[in-house]
Amino acid sequence: MSFQAYLDTIEKKTGLTPRQLVDIAHEKGLDQSGVKAGEILTWLKDDYGLGRGHGMALVHVIQKGPTISSKHVGSDGIHRDASEALWLDGIASKPVS
Repeated sequence: MSFQAYLDTIEKKTGLTPRQLVDIAHEKGLDQSGVKAGEILTWLKDDYGLGRGHGMALVHVIQKGPTISSKHVGSDGIHRDASEALWLDGIASKPVS
């Protein structure tokens, strides 16, 4: 599953776009330096029922922003993506690639 597919599935499961979840994380202080992934994962599981895989995709975005390593772009790996930039504003508004 591509990184973007994880984010799209998170939206389908929670009804919130990845950007909305990042904003909530910010309001809770979960994007601050020193916050451990486990704390974010617990919040995502408790409040939204997200498992570790989907949670870790969001942890990445919360902690590192909406880009991924270029090594995944156009690769044959399971986490391949079409772009380094991740779309956070919802499936319905995503530009067609």
